[in-house]
Amino acid sequence: MNVTAKLRALLAQKGMVVAPGAYDCIMARAIERAGFAAVYMTGGGTAATLGYPDYGLLTMSEMADNAGRIAASVALPIIADADTGYGNELNMVRTVREYERRGVAGMHIEDQGFPKKCGHLEGKEIVPIEDYVAKIRAAVSAKKDPNFLIIARTDSRGVIGFEEAITRVNAAIEAGADMAFVEAPQTLEEVAAVPRLVKGPCLLNVVWRGKTPEVSMTDAEAMGYKVTILPGLLGRAMLGAAEAALVEFKRIDKHPEPSLSLTPQEGFRRAGADEWDGYRTAFRAPISRAAE
Repeated sequence: MNVTAKLRALLAQKGMVVAPGAYDCIMARAIERAGFAAVYMTGGGTAATLGYPDYGLLTMSEMADNAGRIAASVALPIIADADTGYGNELNMVRTVREYERRGVAGMHIEDQGFPKKCGHLEGKEIVPIEDYVAKIRAAVSAKKDPNFLIIARTDSRGVIGFEEAITRVNAAIEAGADMAFVEAPQTLEEVAAVPRLVKGPCLLNVVWRGKTPEVSMTDAEAMGYKVTILPGLLGRAMLGAAEAALVEFKRIDKHPEPSLSLTPQEGFRRAGADEWDGYRTAFRAPISRAAE
């Protein structure tokens, strides 16, 4: 079963898929080892790894390439941030093709102008609904694999209002999108209302100290969400651990004990050393020598 079929099978089951965010293969493998069913490639995290804020400064190929590296590192399906599709309908067609070609299982497309901003920041610009829906239609038409998931995201809640956000994602579902993503509902009542009002499956974005109130996974599932992503869960944890280790190193003037105490060999095993060690001898057939 390929990754797109895996994701569709997960969504067909009862319950909700939880996909923590990864911006590299180390994180993706940690998510897989922890027993989660899917990985979310965070656009904000991907931008940060290249030294930029989440302001739409990365190109489509930079985002698609990172999604491809992550997809190649794990057996789990990858849901990836695809920003606005990086242009008009022509760019959207190419974006879908490039993400599909790199082994991604699904992607979300938003209705901000480009360059965009993180959905939990102020000062976003929203494109007209007809432009947004046209790009959704283009994305749906560009799929070569019918199981590839097109997720329609709207950032209009903070700019135009909650009612308009629901109108937009319903228009996107009608245009062929597989799932709706209302970014940054601002009250628990709004969070709960999204799955009731949207005419299709819904994704919830959980951002620590963002615009959306804190929601447990149990409550999100009970509300009717099919997917919840946690883009910054691991990135913030790793940044916090890194900064704490550097402070401790300066304090004690020697290598501090890490929170995860691995030998070098164990660390390399986390990066796939067992597979690669097998190749050292797998192709060395015994050499037969004729009798002298």
